[in-house]
Amino acid sequence: MARAAAWSLALALVVALNGAQAQPTKGSPSSTQVAQTSAEVVARGEYLARLGDCVACHTERGSEPFAGGLAMPTPFGTLYTPNITADPDNGIGKWSADDFWRALHDGRSRDGLLLYPAFPYPSYTKVTRADSDAIYGYLRSVKPSKKKNRPHDMQFPYNQRTLLLAWRALFFEEGVFVAHANESAEWNRGAYLVQGLGHCDACHTSRNFLGATEKDKELAGGLIPLQDWYAPSLTSNREAGLGQWDQDDVIALLRDGISRRGAVFGPMAQVVHDSLQYMTQADARAMAVYLKSLSQGGIPAEPLQVRPTEEQSRLAYEAGAKLYDTHCKACHQPNGTGIPPPYPPLANNQAISMEFAVNPIRMVLFGGFPPSTRKNPRPYGMPPFAYMLSDQEVANILTYMRQSWGNRGSAISAADVARYRTVPTD
Repeated sequence: MARAAAWSLALALVVALNGAQAQPTKGSPSSTQVAQTSAEVVARGEYLARLGDCVACHTERGSEPFAGGLAMPTPFGTLYTPNITADPDNGIGKWSADDFWRALHDGRSRDGLLLYPAFPYPSYTKVTRADSDAIYGYLRSVKPSKKKNRPHDMQFPYNQRTLLLAWRALFFEEGVFVAHANESAEWNRGAYLVQGLGHCDACHTSRNFLGATEKDKELAGGLIPLQDWYAPSLTSNREAGLGQWDQDDVIALLRDGISRRGAVFGPMAQVVHDSLQYMTQADARAMAVYLKSLSQGGIPAEPLQVRPTEEQSRLAYEAGAKLYDTHCKACHQPNGTGIPPPYPPLANNQAISMEFAVNPIRMVLFGGFPPSTRKNPRPYGMPPFAYMLSDQEVANILTYMRQSWGNRGSAISAADVARYRTVPTD
């Protein structure tokens, strides 16, 4: 999923350092130049490109697929994704399979230029050579686009390309995924997809001040830069840890965007729409097996938030109960059980009660839809309440939800709601 996003998952990948000029890598694995790629390899490459979500970052809205041009704002400037169609002048038409492999595996362009880590080569380095060649074959089959690449607009000193040499020395470890001998083939397949093509850590792992993922907190949750969405922990059962989920519910959430336990919204909705819904049942099951194995009972570090007093919390809960009865009860039911899958349950809902409350705040304010998928082509949506509820009223209703029906979340303050009332424009 070259996600983004965003964009989805793409913005989360952005790191604020520029590429560094370097000589082409010597001694990279050899590959026979493919003049004509078989239909079977192209089809496999298309499937793998979907798993990598390449289209999300490399397609500007209203433009040709994979023609690039998508703006990726970062705290350090704006990057623009490149054209990766087979056009010889503006795309990768002159690239060999070796060149493409070098980009995925080592983060180096055809001319030896070090690539931005916004391109998730720290994850893609785990992709096998055979999968790299298949994706290359597919991209060469895509209709070429003459769309020119737009120069990046990075702030000083991040526009100094040589800085990336130090970043790589500190944070990049090259190497194809190595299977764990004491785990099943299915577990290893899931680990390969999550750690490699899926690059799930790009969103679900916090980043340091230089934009690198914190390896000691891998998949333990992270705020997606400049989007004000929180990608919850996949290891803690207090957030999105899946250890207590039935395997079928995990698979449904990944492929359909909805399940009996909940639905995906925000950047993850685009990931499901563009990428995960196309997974085979076997690959979805493998991912579920691996993700469930990561489950831990620990609680992620508590983010800095404004905490209401005990008296304020009591008053917010009482006022929230009345607001819930007026605005939410019809869909989510008086006891919070919902009518799954179209109306997700709020009772015992980790997404509602986790410590970092940005996602439920944004959902009440702005509403949204799960992704439209083949199994759920016409999803039910959540209406926005920003226009009719004040910051305090949103805080009240969320406080009630977070402290009812088995949920054990803390109270929400009006200050927290006000912080997220403005929707990012980029």
